[in-house]
Amino acid sequence: MSGQRYNRYEKARILGARALQVSYGAPVLIETDQTEPILVAAEEYDAGALPFTVRRESN
Repeated sequence: MSGQRYNRYEKARILGARALQVSYGAPVLIETDQTEPILVAAEEYDAGALPFTVRRESN
């Protein structure tokens, strides 16, 4: 995740988006025994395997 820290809202959005992708058949990016999409997404997040970026608007 290239060192960027996400707040809880950003993390929830990332995990939700990735879980939806997995539930629709997207390939899983890590080796896991999990079958629930949200748990797969959480493991991918923890492993730093998700290619998501968050754009924050500067004030």
